[in-house]
Amino acid sequence: MSDTPVIGVLALQGDVREHLIALASADALARPVRRPEELAEVDGLVLPGGESTTMSKLAALFGMLDPLRERIAAGMPVYGTCAGMILLADKILDPRSGQETLGGIDMIVRRNAFGRQNESFEAAVEVAGIDGGPVEGVFIRAPWVESVGAGATVIAEHGGHIVAVRQRNALATSFHPELTGDHRLHAYFTEMVRAAG
Repeated sequence: MSDTPVIGVLALQGDVREHLIALASADALARPVRRPEELAEVDGLVLPGGESTTMSKLAALFGMLDPLRERIAAGMPVYGTCAGMILLADKILDPRSGQETLGGIDMIVRRNAFGRQNESFEAAVEVAGIDGGPVEGVFIRAPWVESVGAGATVIAEHGGHIVAVRQRNALATSFHPELTGDHRLHAYFTEMVRAAG
């Protein structure tokens, strides 16, 4: 890998464009990923926010579920925001019918834990490993993490709930940093991809 890692954004649904912009500002070569052959060409992957049930169904439809699981299990760096966090969970507390996860982080998540769309909010969140003060988190129908297993490290909490977790090459936040103009978490993930390469 060159000094500029190629980082994909799973482009089946959700705020893909904002992640592409944030990654580019973090000196990554960012590109949308919809098919297994595109997944094979990236060094790392962002799983964006959106609707987690829809995303898992579209991933199955596009033949992406198994390739994604295999790459994540093999150690490809991956960062999930909001719905992406749900996809990375080994277990969902209240899954919708037919909803599947990709796994990768030993955690149990609760969907829509912070409330409905009209209860969305922004908050300053202290994230371990991120310098320069708290990051601005946008919480939209956000999940939270009920519990983590031994392999996972909690790196942020808000209101007494776990909102950011890292396990080896997998990173997840229940909030959307890509909507704020603060790209430090994307820079942090880009460094994770560089280190893995």
